[in-house]
Amino acid sequence: MHPLVSPPPPFSLKMSTVSAASLESAHVAESTEQKKPLKPCCACPDTKKVRDACIIEKGEEHCSDLIDAHKDCMRALGFKI
Repeated sequence: MHPLVSPPPPFSLKMSTVSAASLESAHVAESTEQKKPLKPCCACPDTKKVRDACIIEKGEEHCSDLIDAHKDCMRALGFKI
């Protein structure tokens, strides 16, 4: 090593203040998101997907069982359908 260059500091596992702050803010944001009410567009994605595919492929009149299943899922989550 060159005599004018100092050796690197010893490796430390201590987390920097910036890293710790970003983890804390991520945790706060996560808990805030959990408190937001569920929007109807985001509820029951599994039943919504198969219902929509059926309606596109076969028409609404041939998908009443899937439509009803999606409505039941929405009602179970508290939506008034």
